[in-house]
Amino acid sequence: MLPLLLLTGCYNRGQLSPDAWDLTEQQLDSISFYTTHHYTQNYNFQVRADSMPIILQLPAEALNEMPVDTMMVYRNDHLVVADIKMVPADTIDSVWVKVARDQLTFGWIHEHDMLLAVSPDDPISEFIDFFSDAHLLIFMAFIVVVTAAYVYRKQIQRQAKLVHFNDIDSFYPSLLSLLVASSATLYSSIQLFGPEKWRHFYFHPTLNPFAVPTSLGLFLVSVWAIVIVAVAVLDDVRRQLPFGEAILYLLGLGATCAVAYIMFSVFTLYYIGYPLLVAYYVFALWSYFRRPRPRYQCGRCGGLLYHKGTCPHCGAMNE
Repeated sequence: MLPLLLLTGCYNRGQLSPDAWDLTEQQLDSISFYTTHHYTQNYNFQVRADSMPIILQLPAEALNEMPVDTMMVYRNDHLVVADIKMVPADTIDSVWVKVARDQLTFGWIHEHDMLLAVSPDDPISEFIDFFSDAHLLIFMAFIVVVTAAYVYRKQIQRQAKLVHFNDIDSFYPSLLSLLVASSATLYSSIQLFGPEKWRHFYFHPTLNPFAVPTSLGLFLVSVWAIVIVAVAVLDDVRRQLPFGEAILYLLGLGATCAVAYIMFSVFTLYYIGYPLLVAYYVFALWSYFRRPRPRYQCGRCGGLLYHKGTCPHCGAMNE
């Protein structure tokens, strides 16, 4: 009886009226604008530019070159879309948006100019903006390459542990780097083949992979997998390496993941990332499976052993 009660339920569909979609012309225009521009009235933005000018008069007065007053809103100001007006006579931008900061601060601005100066008032959208800045990517690429070269040189000189080359006995570090490369490739693929899909996600972000289209869902699943595998990496590194070596190893792994993110996110836009990703998978799997792995475990301290005999960790004899 309990499964029957859990699997049985009632749903009141309500009364279907023939005028359920009998919308006004203004409502239809709002729905049409939302499907193409991905925002509408009452949507919240945050100013990201140093300042953004808005005019206090109507767009028609500005188009007719009448005197208009200008007011400035500044970085981190929160704005709400109060009205949207289509002005076909405007040859620069036919879409004018009325934004308001408070009851005393509101005005009109071209949509193109507004979108260049604002971002959706959502932490996920802000995170996307941070990683989408072209100047930031170039700066990060330079810093990451220099840091990676320095860390690799130091670790190779010390014969320290290094992912893909002198790795620890765990597949999680290699899996993490592969997940980052795959996520970067998928991220650029969505921007390349489904820009409007990504644009809608940018205006209405979510971390739920089941509430978005399949391609975006796969990307979100890969992001969650990166978080989970990163926790497993930290646990394995903590157990297998001393504190100092663990820090160096994690720095090298972080540099590897950063280089993979930048390289695959950029190269995929030119279709080079796909064969490069296949080659990276082959290299990562080959470098992992070619290494000998410990077959035994110390009976005293639990350390991993490649062969029987004296434990290099605690000195106990294992036969």
